[in-house]
Amino acid sequence: MVNQIINIDFSPLWISLKTGIAATIISYFTGIYAADFVQKRGKKWGAILDSFFTLPLVLPPTVAGFLLLLLFSLNRPFGMFLDSKFEIRFVQNWLGCVVAATVISFPLMYRNAKAAFEQVDCSFVDAAKCLGMREAIVFWKIKLPLASPGIKSGVVLAFVRSMGEYGATSMLAGNILGKTRTVSIAIATETINGNYGKAAFWVIIVVVVGLLGMTGVQMISDKKVRK
Repeated sequence: MVNQIINIDFSPLWISLKTGIAATIISYFTGIYAADFVQKRGKKWGAILDSFFTLPLVLPPTVAGFLLLLLFSLNRPFGMFLDSKFEIRFVQNWLGCVVAATVISFPLMYRNAKAAFEQVDCSFVDAAKCLGMREAIVFWKIKLPLASPGIKSGVVLAFVRSMGEYGATSMLAGNILGKTRTVSIAIATETINGNYGKAAFWVIIVVVVGLLGMTGVQMISDKKVRK
């Protein structure tokens, strides 16, 4: 087991970190804008959009992976269009890791941002609008800073979730060592091959990242309560 750990290829860790960072950045901007957009809709449309944006959180990741594969497959119109016009491929490619991780982590960012925006005192927003501030400025200068504790929690959760994503990633990006094999895929691969030492090493990495992430969320929540 010790020899297995010594001979570990650390590329899955770097791929997972890159994927997690990229997916979190995308989830951050799409999540806060989606949350703000849904909050401004009526109850009926708001409920429909909220269910749609939250759907990847309740569906099996393999379902999301299957739908993404149908969308981006080189045998499908959209996938063929991206490949022929822009030479962009998501299947068996690192970009597929990013897309899959973003789809799975987005609901966490969205839900946290939405809850944070709902707790913002509307009087501050209304006062800013009465002073003639534009909608975009109100959002970035007033609303977003007031909702920052909840949004920070969403960022941490989105990053941890994207780091540990497996189902959708394996279906869309595949399992290519040094290219698309993330830590979660490495755990499954090493277990199947009987390399339990390597699998246990990657499990420890995922557990540590998860514990650090949840501790960070708890610290942010405690700080918010004290304020």
